[in-house]
Amino acid sequence: MRILINGQHGQVSRELQHRLGAVGELIVLGRDQLDLTQPEQIRRQVQTVRPDLIINAAAHTAVDQAESEPQTAFAINAVAPGILAEEALALDIPLIHYSTDYVFDGTKVGAYNEDDAPNPLGVYGRSKLAGEQAIRDVQGKYLILRTSWVYSNHGRNFLLTMQRLLQEKTELRVVADQIGAPTWAGTIADSTLALIERWQAGMAGSWGTFHLTAQGQTSWFGFAQAIGEALQQQGKPCASVLPIPTSDYPTPATRPLNSRLDCSRLQREWGVSQPDWQTALCACLRQQT
Repeated sequence: MRILINGQHGQVSRELQHRLGAVGELIVLGRDQLDLTQPEQIRRQVQTVRPDLIINAAAHTAVDQAESEPQTAFAINAVAPGILAEEALALDIPLIHYSTDYVFDGTKVGAYNEDDAPNPLGVYGRSKLAGEQAIRDVQGKYLILRTSWVYSNHGRNFLLTMQRLLQEKTELRVVADQIGAPTWAGTIADSTLALIERWQAGMAGSWGTFHLTAQGQTSWFGFAQAIGEALQQQGKPCASVLPIPTSDYPTPATRPLNSRLDCSRLQREWGVSQPDWQTALCACLRQQT
């Protein structure tokens, strides 16, 4: 099986590359090989590779930056996924695409399920929602996997930023009123592998939109505390962490206060579940040693 992965150096793509080699030949296209703002280049690459599966692990994920460059965000997050879906349909192959909790406004009391009405608060969320709809409109075989608060041992993310700042500072103020599930990119890749294996074995569930995050919930403050505790267990210096409200940390893009996603449909229809966020964090940290 030939698997085309868009995105080369992103957090999820790196973890996918570590795991999917056992199930197929990986063709990984980074920005140098595939400019997702160029529709004809996307079509040409897919038609040249002629894969058996497309995984779109590339996105414009700079949430605040998207506010000032909406055209680029929509080109990559909205237009490109629709083109990939069209090319997948032409080849009669599945498309796996990753989306985000930012399609919701965060005002719901409980966890969001896949049938809840989206209402993104900013350009990033609107562009990702438009990408979802573009894929659905094609009506091919697809899995849209919404996740949240992604981190890993690569790139720029909350885990690595906190590990650095907690050792550099004596005190850190971290937002405590945004709630969600920190999700290791390795968890996303593990679940993606499980979905592919079920599809290959003829045990596929229904195609469509699913939520895929770690189990449990915390705040950014709680996540920072857990990272700090791990540093202390390693005998490393660690700043004290103080909780603050979102209003004390203004950003160009508005974040949803509630990013909790109900992942029970993925378990029910595909038999794929995720670990709790603390277990996944420990697994990620073990890879650093």
